[in-house]
Amino acid sequence: MNKRFQQLSLILVCIFIFNAPFFALGQSEDYLSTRTNQEIKEINNDILSKKGQIQKIQEQQEKYSALINQKQSEKATLNNQVAILDNRLAKAELDIEIVRTEIDRTQLEIQKTDLEIEDKNKTIDTEKKHISNVLKLINKNDNVSTLEIMLLNDSFANFLSQAKYLEDVSEDVKTSLDKLNDLKKELLDEKNSLKKQNTDLDELKIELEEKQKELSEEKESKGHILEQVKESEKTYQILLAQAKKEQQEASAEIASMEKLVRAKLANLEGKKLEFNDNGMIWPVPRNTITSYFHDPDYPFRNIFEHPAIDIRAGQGTVLKAAASGYVARVKEGVGGSYGYIMLIHGDGLSTVYGHVSKIYVEEDEYIVQGQTIGLTGGLPGTPGSGALTTGPHLHFEVRLNGIPVNPLNYLN
Repeated sequence: MNKRFQQLSLILVCIFIFNAPFFALGQSEDYLSTRTNQEIKEINNDILSKKGQIQKIQEQQEKYSALINQKQSEKATLNNQVAILDNRLAKAELDIEIVRTEIDRTQLEIQKTDLEIEDKNKTIDTEKKHISNVLKLINKNDNVSTLEIMLLNDSFANFLSQAKYLEDVSEDVKTSLDKLNDLKKELLDEKNSLKKQNTDLDELKIELEEKQKELSEEKESKGHILEQVKESEKTYQILLAQAKKEQQEASAEIASMEKLVRAKLANLEGKKLEFNDNGMIWPVPRNTITSYFHDPDYPFRNIFEHPAIDIRAGQGTVLKAAASGYVARVKEGVGGSYGYIMLIHGDGLSTVYGHVSKIYVEEDEYIVQGQTIGLTGGLPGTPGSGALTTGPHLHFEVRLNGIPVNPLNYLN
């Protein structure tokens, strides 16, 4: 009898345990330990600090952009061009700094999420152990008869009330665990998202460092020009005029040759030229674009509009045909003058490859997509570079019915 009394007492203990309101899901702070709360508070302060740094850097970037725009609107002088390059280089360094700060901020967000996940896991484990202990107690007493439980209650109504309470508590336990597991999943998803953001920022950082390197090379090129002209404004203006003349002559020659070659092809029976169904391939390995089509930041925009994209490519990079077609014009860059290749394709398209240091094709020759047609250049003072090159790269034009269009709309 004494043993039975002890078993029944255990059941009442279980009921007493469930009477404690330990499933307070109202606020997330209830689940966080004091230590975790303090750590998260400190991390949040660091995150706010990083955001403040980013805002200050962005304000500095705007100042440099305004200076660049101002210099570009002024007359093209030697000092102005150097100032533009200096400001662009400083702005690129700020770009890198802002990305590094973003990376630091994201890592803090990840650290914060890790702490929250760790704390939620501990909460889940604690609740599971608590419920497990209660279930074990109930299981030990599953042989107690209903009559014996009723005898321990003052009335049948009290017994039914306690039985219903146990059922409700069991359902609350399940609901609470479901909510905690959902929260854990959300935090894990947030962590994965932040890790991906961190990876993206690392890639952007590499890209911006490449931009800084590219601007440094551009400044070196400008230094080469300064050496050539002996810092004489008069000599520099002569170089500007020469560069403008080269571009105008090349543009006129390209337009003229395209008409002649297309008329010639039209008169040849069975020589209808069709464009590649798979579009254009990159003429050099896909790389950083240093200047875009009609780029507002193009260093010499006040001299002529940039009708192409400039693709970064080391001196002597293999140059391939972006699409199959006929060679309409080749111009050797003798003595550092501007060298280029022009190809005619179907559907009214043509391509121009500028700053070519070596040419491997001849006019009126038919070439296929991907065929090597020459080598790139652009290093100041080398064959094909032109009067005012900004360093080794490929100047790549796409024209539709003789009018320059954005090459990025055609490249795969």
